Amino acid sequence: MLFFFACVAALIVGYYTYGKFVDGIFQPDANRTTPAYAMRDDVDYMPMPKWKLMFIQVLDIAGIGPIFGPILGALYGPAALLWIVIGCIFGGAVHDYFSGMLSIRNNGASVPELVGEYLGMPARHVMRVFAFVLLMLVGVVFVLSPAKLLTDLTGINTGILVACIFAYYFLATILPIDKLIGKLYPVFGALLLVMTIAIAVALLLSGHPILPNLDFAVNTSPTGKPMWPLLFITLSCGAISGFHATQSPLMARCVKNEKEGRSVFYGAMIIEGVIGLIWCTIGLSFYNSPEAMQAVITAGSPSAVVSQVSNSLLGPVGGIFAIIAVVILPITSGDTAFRSTRLIVAETFKMDQGPALKRLLIAIPLFVLGYVISTQNFSSIWRYFGFSNQCLSMLMLWTAAVYLGQRAKLHWIASLPATFMTAVVVTFIMQAKIGFGLSIDTSILIGIAAAVAAIALFLVKYAHPKAAENVQ
Repeated sequence: MLFFFACVAALIVGYYTYGKFVDGIFQPDANRTTPAYAMRDDVDYMPMPKWKLMFIQVLDIAGIGPIFGPILGALYGPAALLWIVIGCIFGGAVHDYFSGMLSIRNNGASVPELVGEYLGMPARHVMRVFAFVLLMLVGVVFVLSPAKLLTDLTGINTGILVACIFAYYFLATILPIDKLIGKLYPVFGALLLVMTIAIAVALLLSGHPILPNLDFAVNTSPTGKPMWPLLFITLSCGAISGFHATQSPLMARCVKNEKEGRSVFYGAMIIEGVIGLIWCTIGLSFYNSPEAMQAVITAGSPSAVVSQVSNSLLGPVGGIFAIIAVVILPITSGDTAFRSTRLIVAETFKMDQGPALKRLLIAIPLFVLGYVISTQNFSSIWRYFGFSNQCLSMLMLWTAAVYLGQRAKLHWIASLPATFMTAVVVTFIMQAKIGFGLSIDTSILIGIAAAVAAIALFLVKYAHPKAAENVQ
């Protein structure tokens, strides 16, 4: 139990210390006009209060990741808790902070434009396609997963629920951000936080031993899958996730003052880390062994774990509210995934999104495509999501490192986690069946070599005084 509270405390301390340190290196300017005012259109760009931005940001970036990811990560033992803490403070929160703050500094630009601004035009074109595909997959999956959970809860036909969720997504995509998202998210966020805390308290009072096994020597899952690099691909949300870089610009367009960035971007990731810690601790404490939880996941999915734990710890009524809170997560990321896609398409083709007709010209084809994808068996494509997601986080961190290196600032806060994630994604794709299928030892060597090559190239090209000479 003490280890769990120590992990939570570490995240909170990390926000007030390392988060402040990162903020100081970036140097937000309180007198600088933000895009919320400079580009105000009362659709995507408009000033909103900080507390509301934090709620929206937490729900935007969360999805089902900080619940399902930590549950799956718990199969690797207590090392998953360390990854959440270390990854969140030094990786994920830094990633989210720079994806938001660099967007503010670039007129609310989306992640492909940010990557292109600092890594070059070829990277911009790759990221436009990459982000579009990733967001469409997220949007569609975040229709199907909550629909199935609601079907289990209500008995309503899944197809009907899919249609209802698509309808809500469409409205959330085209309406001004303060109409649905700005009004519903604070309520949804409060429900999520209350139910997450409730289930944590229920676990502490349930009689289950809290973290009974703190054996950090475990390095495989019950199915024999190696911790490196799979833990760092599987447990993304709650530690570090590239999907967040697609969402932060939504709030960057509504921030009133650059000084709010640490709370909105770094702080929201810390909150997600706490949610991840709770669900990882549940996975390590509610079941007698990783094998027992693996059996539940194999028979159903991580959602079966959520349902079983919620009903057992909170009873039938409390369990219903807990499951509803979990359903909210994918819905409140799915709608913003489609909204982000609309804005990326608009930026690509230079289409003003103030007039409703122009929003519809993009949104209608997007949702037609989304519906078509939802009728396909794309499980094999979705297997690439974890890899693609962490590739995006790697690229965003390198973008932040280049920004800092060009200005002769302390780039290590971004370049070190970028190097680490380079090793993760290269090792994974080298050894995975969906990749090159090499042996794990060979894959690790290639991953390390790629990471060393990346940091060496960065240091030669960007991290020296002359790199700042071309920056205005």
